[in-house]
Amino acid sequence: MEGGAYTAQPKTGLTGAISSLIFMTSSPWQMQKAAPTRELAEAALAKIQTRFFSSLDANDMIYQFDASRDYNPAPHLAAIKAPLFAINSADDQVNPPELGIMETEIKKVPKGRYILLPITDLTTGHGTHSNPAIWGSYLQELLALTEKETTASNKPAHK
Repeated sequence: MEGGAYTAQPKTGLTGAISSLIFMTSSPWQMQKAAPTRELAEAALAKIQTRFFSSLDANDMIYQFDASRDYNPAPHLAAIKAPLFAINSADDQVNPPELGIMETEIKKVPKGRYILLPITDLTTGHGTHSNPAIWGSYLQELLALTEKETTASNKPAHK
């Protein structure tokens, strides 16, 4: 619309993008628990849509969706030398664990480890990545491992 130089957000297009975001990044189980009736679900949806409409830009959404279309880190995974933890939640619809992609690809990372978090009352689908209370202990473990490796590699060699 207007070559991306709009004065107001293109509501129809942004509505479609928001619908995709809500569908792909939420957890059906958590949504059902939070809004078990049609009335509650519609009110929750309206609230989420309002929040997204107030914070998203259509051009940014187009860029983000386009950038993810051909993103493929697989050819470069073997070059990663640092310890790497790939953490995913079992209720993630963006990166569905049932496809088995991560189990295969993490083997290319010399110091890689895949951690699949089970669905719990705390997981929220793809949004689980924003909740360090769930995966923070793994971050602490990774940082300790990285520090240990850094310390070991900085010790002078004995002659």
